[in-house]
Amino acid sequence: MNLITVNEEKCIKCELCIKVCPSSVLKMGEKGPEEIVGSNCISCGHCVAVCPNEAIDNRKTPLACQIDSKQFPKLNGEQAEHFLRARRSIRNYKEMSVPREDLIKLIDIARIAPTGGNSQGISFVVVEDKEIIRKAIELTIQMLENSPLKSMFKESLRRYKEEGVDPIFRGAPNLILTTADKNFTNGRENSIFSLTYLELYAPSLGLGSCWAGYFEHCASIDNSPMLKLFNIPEGKRITAAVMVGYPEYSYKRLVDRNPLEVVFL
Repeated sequence: MNLITVNEEKCIKCELCIKVCPSSVLKMGEKGPEEIVGSNCISCGHCVAVCPNEAIDNRKTPLACQIDSKQFPKLNGEQAEHFLRARRSIRNYKEMSVPREDLIKLIDIARIAPTGGNSQGISFVVVEDKEIIRKAIELTIQMLENSPLKSMFKESLRRYKEEGVDPIFRGAPNLILTTADKNFTNGRENSIFSLTYLELYAPSLGLGSCWAGYFEHCASIDNSPMLKLFNIPEGKRITAAVMVGYPEYSYKRLVDRNPLEVVFL
């Protein structure tokens, strides 16, 4: 069975599908685009998405599953800049948990993020159980205390012990982990792409997020006890983590960064 099919009546032989294919899967034949025998389609969907006449279909990225982007307005430059700059790393949360339907929306957006060579390969663990989160905090604290880098965490450890401040998940009611096969070389990078999409989308649901760096450090250690705590399957590893919840405070201004440094050659 062919991977790619073309409706000859609709095809105008514009060759756009051939030009955008990153894997050179297609060539132009007498009746229109043809799949090159032995080629390796990476399932990016470019060929189907770019076709102006819906003339091409691909079993890996079916036309029926693609959405007409013309139905949605595009942000102008000012709107896009504000959208991106308005995202903040949230470290103060309300106690209320995020409804499961919104957690699903977050990870559903995360799964469509770009990945290296469209390799994808990322799975998600959504933590709703507050007891598991509590255990993860205690376990992270223990591991930081026994770490050769303990001095780096000195102030956070002090505040946890003396003031009861949660320096690990900052009181967030929910946690989202990404996992990948241990031998998957793009696991960490693809996870970063995915959770960045999640973080940008979260404010549209009234949510905030922040990377759980201390936890990630502990989870990335070989044979980390976090794997057992979160029931991570054999052969997989935790590749990234973000805390999620409703922000306790709102931010009134857009914060600047360091001055732009750039070289044009």
